[in-house]
Amino acid sequence: MPQKLSSRLRRAARKTGPKTLSVTSLLCAAGSLSAQTAAPSKLKPQIEEIPSELPEVLIEATGSVYNPQRLQSQKYTEPLRDIPQTITVIPKAVIEDRGAFSLRDVLKNTPGISMQAGEGGAVSGDNLSIRGFSARSDIYLDGVRDYANYNRDPFNTEQVEITKGPSSSTVGRGSTGGSINTVSKMANLTDSVLTTVSAGTSNLYRGTVDVNQKFTEHSAFRLNTMYHSADTPGRDNVSSERYGIAASLGAGLGTDTRFMLNYQRLEESNIPDYGLPWIPNNGTFSGSGAALAGYQNQPPPGVSFNTFYGIPGVDYEKIQTDHFTAIFEHDFSEHTRVRNITRYSRSHRDSVSTAPRFRDVGGGAGNQYTTVLNRQLQRRQQFTEMFGNQTNLVAEFATGPIKHALVTGMEFYLEHQQNANVAGVATLTDLYNPSVIYSPSSFLPAGTQDITSKYPGLPAPTEAYLYTCSAYVFDTMKLGKHWEFSGGLRYDHMYATVSGPGNTSAGGYANADDLFSYKAALIYKPVKQGSFYFGYGTSFNPTIDGASGAGLGLTAATSSLDPEKTSTFELGTKWDVLKERLSLTAALFRSEKTNARTTDPSGITTLGGNQLVQGIEFSMTGSITKNWQVFTGYAIMESETKASTAAGAIGQSLSNAPPQTFNLWTTYTLLEKTQ
Repeated sequence: MPQKLSSRLRRAARKTGPKTLSVTSLLCAAGSLSAQTAAPSKLKPQIEEIPSELPEVLIEATGSVYNPQRLQSQKYTEPLRDIPQTITVIPKAVIEDRGAFSLRDVLKNTPGISMQAGEGGAVSGDNLSIRGFSARSDIYLDGVRDYANYNRDPFNTEQVEITKGPSSSTVGRGSTGGSINTVSKMANLTDSVLTTVSAGTSNLYRGTVDVNQKFTEHSAFRLNTMYHSADTPGRDNVSSERYGIAASLGAGLGTDTRFMLNYQRLEESNIPDYGLPWIPNNGTFSGSGAALAGYQNQPPPGVSFNTFYGIPGVDYEKIQTDHFTAIFEHDFSEHTRVRNITRYSRSHRDSVSTAPRFRDVGGGAGNQYTTVLNRQLQRRQQFTEMFGNQTNLVAEFATGPIKHALVTGMEFYLEHQQNANVAGVATLTDLYNPSVIYSPSSFLPAGTQDITSKYPGLPAPTEAYLYTCSAYVFDTMKLGKHWEFSGGLRYDHMYATVSGPGNTSAGGYANADDLFSYKAALIYKPVKQGSFYFGYGTSFNPTIDGASGAGLGLTAATSSLDPEKTSTFELGTKWDVLKERLSLTAALFRSEKTNARTTDPSGITTLGGNQLVQGIEFSMTGSITKNWQVFTGYAIMESETKASTAAGAIGQSLSNAPPQTFNLWTTYTLLEKTQ
């Protein structure tokens, strides 16, 4: 079944199905919304040419909206049950039903993902880990890297696709634990309107409008808008406000040649939050801090979770993000097609935040703490822009008895980042009463509270460039009815430069890498509805990517280092049961980073680390009965630092690899309108 036809029938079924009353978390929804991608013309001949796929189309049309069957990316040609890798697709139905207001909300629907805030001095935004490894730079929009640090909103999202395990052969650098692809809503050949309004506690107010208008037989326009304002539940003085607009203009829809122009803007105005201070595990406590002894490496006892240690009226965060996208698609025949996507994106951040830190009062002895905290004022401006171009050619053919689904393509990226940040002189406050400000005379004159006059001045920005040129090829080979082999190979050439203040080298730093990554898997299908597989894949992390929490960066300690390399083995099975309404998956996995960056006590960084994450993951998505939808998953992970130049880290688990994660979202249709 061609992907566009399957998508159209599945979504059309949802639009035209009987009106129901369901248990969901949406507060108000009106109107209707259907397919985002129009199917090619001459639908009936296509169905007649492949009658073996007809049962699958009919099953999708009956409506398991919690169980999408395919990915948006053309790099994957097979249905989900035949892809030899753990993949979770969170469809629009789940996003809408649970009332998800951020990408973080959406990702709570899959196990093995953990969320971070500003740990390690990193800027805020969608800071995520997949299977214990950072995925901050592994987020994609319509298959193109979306590198900027901001808080993504799902108002213009059709579905979210999480691919787990190293897969640099598919997406390029990073993807150590996996990658995340968000799929945009696009113009389609329907007339539809969907409006949602939400209100709740913590001053929550949100509204969205989604309008699609057909212009001619083969052209349409779609507009999505969003406004969101809310305090953070359980936290004093912390709030977020954002608005978004997304437009999509499509031409040639329903024909062999299609063109799409998309634009998306998201603007944020937030109060940043560093949360509660964390008690150090490497010191002693005296005076007022004596009560903290025994609570090392924990949040402080007796402190309410809602306590805010920032400075009201001083701390702020403003972010503007734009994406300009052009997509061209052409079907040479039923079995050969090409797709090109070109994007320019930019993001600007301006923020002042206050980080609470335990203050070392030990002098020469060191590492002695009381309940008097430093409030360190940090100011940051960051500008990120990216130009990317990606071309994919898909060809389906046979060589004797072997059927091939071949994908080949090229990618070009230019990423540019300017980053200026500085930490100001800290004021002092009390752990249990942060409204008190103890100001050293060197910081503020006696009796003065005008902290805004002491914003630290920003230095000239550090400037980083990353140029990437990639070529890849994938093939899925079908040998009879029961066996398939899939493999992929990718070559990446990367050249990175960093210059500006803070670089001890007058000319800055540069680094070049030429890397191959690959994957291979064997699939056995005892029946059409199920598969067993064993796969292997690799990934790499160049030094410039993730060298600092702020984004792209090289230093004297890292500029000469080779990329980190990770490999994974996965053994799994996937089944579509209950007349293919419900999908069940299970997988054993083992991922090992054999040359992790590690810094010894003297500050020297080498590739002497070794990190291991292994475990098992289960999922169940789709319809158990006609009225009962479920979306659930469970993962057990075991992680270990097997080698490090920091002796204390050896034998420890990875900080972002929780031993167990579980998610469950389910809806049940209580009443169904009869005709």
